[in-house]
Amino acid sequence: MAVVGRRDKAQQSLRSRIAIAIVIGVVTGCLIAFYFPHGLILSYPAVRSRPIGVSNIQVDSSSCESSEHIKMLKSEFVSLSDNNSKLKKQIRDLKHKLQLVEQGKDHAENQILVLGEQHKAGPFGTVKALRTSPTVVPDKSVNPRLAQILEEVAVEKELIVALANSNVKDTLEVWFSSIKRVGISNYLVIALDDYIVEFCKSNDVPVYKRDPDKGIDAVGKTGGNHAVSGLKFRILREFLQLGYSVLLSDVDIVYLQNPFNHLYRDSDVESMTDGHNNMTAYGYNDVFDEPEMGWARYAHTMRIWVFNSGFFYIRPTIASIELLDRVADRLARQENSWDQAVFNEELFFPSHPGYDGLHAAKRTMDFYMFMNSKVLFKTVRKDDKLKKLKPVIVHVNYHPNKLERMKAVVEFYVDGKRDALDAFPDGSE
Repeated sequence: MAVVGRRDKAQQSLRSRIAIAIVIGVVTGCLIAFYFPHGLILSYPAVRSRPIGVSNIQVDSSSCESSEHIKMLKSEFVSLSDNNSKLKKQIRDLKHKLQLVEQGKDHAENQILVLGEQHKAGPFGTVKALRTSPTVVPDKSVNPRLAQILEEVAVEKELIVALANSNVKDTLEVWFSSIKRVGISNYLVIALDDYIVEFCKSNDVPVYKRDPDKGIDAVGKTGGNHAVSGLKFRILREFLQLGYSVLLSDVDIVYLQNPFNHLYRDSDVESMTDGHNNMTAYGYNDVFDEPEMGWARYAHTMRIWVFNSGFFYIRPTIASIELLDRVADRLARQENSWDQAVFNEELFFPSHPGYDGLHAAKRTMDFYMFMNSKVLFKTVRKDDKLKKLKPVIVHVNYHPNKLERMKAVVEFYVDGKRDALDAFPDGSE
């Protein structure tokens, strides 16, 4: 068997050498034909037989004939080259396949870098998937001035960030007063007009105003709550690129504890919910009834109430930055879109034909710890046990008279005034 194997290898080697020799011969012949159209051995008698007094016209005619001859040889060369087209195509195909293999290799290597060492699946019930994405490499060149401010303000590369203009000056004051009362130092107000800059400085509040931007300045100075909310996704991008995790906060929020002591930090986005109980906050199986379908009348659906885009913790990961880009782009193109709706659609809509979903990890915050005003005014204030619970924050997101309710929250939880919340209706009537 070994002899036969060596014989086959020898025959293959011989065929390869023959094929190479044929290709070299063809190419060499083509080159000789191109560069020596009259042959390697010139016919001197033919040259000597030419009349001495050849006219200029005859010379030009000879040049034309030579040019035609060259064209003919070029045509022959092209014809001969066509014989190698299949070989060239095969080489291109092989190169393409090699490129795909290299890309696959790079992708696999990147996955290994992201996910770490590969492991075998463990016994049943013991397998846990990775949840925490790696952070991006900080890039100070994005905004050197902001980078300097964040180095002074942030703690462990984290901080609370809020956007504000002069329209929300009063609620902003309640907001930062509650933060100071709790003892939080890592927070920053992004001022959208000069009035807020001076107001924050006069109250010893860390403040940052972006470099002039006509589009942002116009919306920031005159826009309402929804308009300002749309800006935050564009502005937050720079914070993430600089390598900082941000707890984005609206200003209609009262802080009662330090939120950084209650975060899990295991997801790209960790957000408070608009839900008001376990089902609405964390998800439930909702059955859709369609009687005309007969025995198949019941269709099961999965539902969850939206994340609140006015209070969420976002880590500096690629998925998080892609989320901000997607939301900012849609809000820029769709003028009547609500930022919270777009925020949730980009987070939750799965990939489907014609659409690539966002691959981002997400976590819903405890709705009793990170409390919205619906939970507070419809449930908590009416329950003696729940009234004893001290939440981390209260977000007055469900009600229009924000300032009055924020002050009442402070009176109830900070000053101990037990009837401070009683005068308000459940809703906005």
